Amino acid sequence: MPAVPTAFLQPDALKARFAQPPVWQPEVVRENFTSERPPAQAAVLVPIVMRGPQASMPTVLLTRRAAHMKTHSGQIAFPGGKVDPEDANIQATALREAEEEVGLAGRHVQVIGELPIYITGTSFWVTPVIGLVSPDFELRPNPDEVDDVFEVPLSFLMNPANHRRHAMDWQGSRRQWFSMPYQEQRTSAQGHVEAVEHFIWGATAGMLRNFYRFLMASPST
Repeated sequence: MPAVPTAFLQPDALKARFAQPPVWQPEVVRENFTSERPPAQAAVLVPIVMRGPQASMPTVLLTRRAAHMKTHSGQIAFPGGKVDPEDANIQATALREAEEEVGLAGRHVQVIGELPIYITGTSFWVTPVIGLVSPDFELRPNPDEVDDVFEVPLSFLMNPANHRRHAMDWQGSRRQWFSMPYQEQRTSAQGHVEAVEHFIWGATAGMLRNFYRFLMASPST
């Protein structure tokens, strides 16, 4: 499958796509359930950072969840969490969680739309909220929830050449999932360039795959 054209990844094009969404179906809706607890409503922020001249090189901000977390520990994730009764709406949940987890203030985020609910194997019904992020933010990652924060070029994530499909038999059922391994070149405190491998998979990869399908769907007529 082709990569999303660069022109489709620019801020105005993304806003136009959500303003007039196509008729489409998400590719990944739910994971094989591994939890018997009642469903919990949740939201994540998909933060698209407007990097480069005229925001021509957008990136996606991701986190590595702390290793001691009860669910999805150590995994690559979007900032997000469960809906609180005090949240005005699902977008408010995503913005609140992003500020609590990584210190991304809501004033830096312009919400442009949502993707369909993604149901995780841990019984979270997750709404991905898409936001354009001005690059002048300063992060304050919460060490109780986040071990690392990094950015991946949106063009990398929206290119199926970088998507891997996995399958295995587990507890009598067939499990399938996507991954999008990304190698970041990071400069250490000593000035050395190091390669850091980020294995993006599971719910995060599934939601990104749906985002790809949304951007490549034929426009509504």
